Amino acid sequence: MTEKPAAAKRKIIPAKPSAAASKSAMENNAPAKPAKKNKKARKANGKAENRKKVVRDSFTMPQNDYARIAELKQVCLKAGVHVKKSELLRAGLHALGKLSAAQLKQAIAQMEQIKTGRPKKG
Repeated sequence: MTEKPAAAKRKIIPAKPSAAASKSAMENNAPAKPAKKNKKARKANGKAENRKKVVRDSFTMPQNDYARIAELKQVCLKAGVHVKKSELLRAGLHALGKLSAAQLKQAIAQMEQIKTGRPKKG
């Protein structure tokens, strides 16, 4: 038996293409993705101007006041208007905004004072 030279025993592995070359090859084979519109392009279309920033918040209220939200939603449904809780609260804010300072002060004075924050679990 004759032994083969050490070089002949090695497998020849083709060199890997560079990362840039493989990336461009993948991009050529992949379907084109739609380009993302930048803020300026959206603003030009008028979509960004129409959006108003919204804020998410949480608050505490007595159960009887919370139940009034459901009652008011039912009144709205009977009137043929589908309304969300946030819409009812916003409508209430707009109604309060139309009061004079003295009327607003009186309305606030009639409200039950509650302890704010999250109730304890237990």
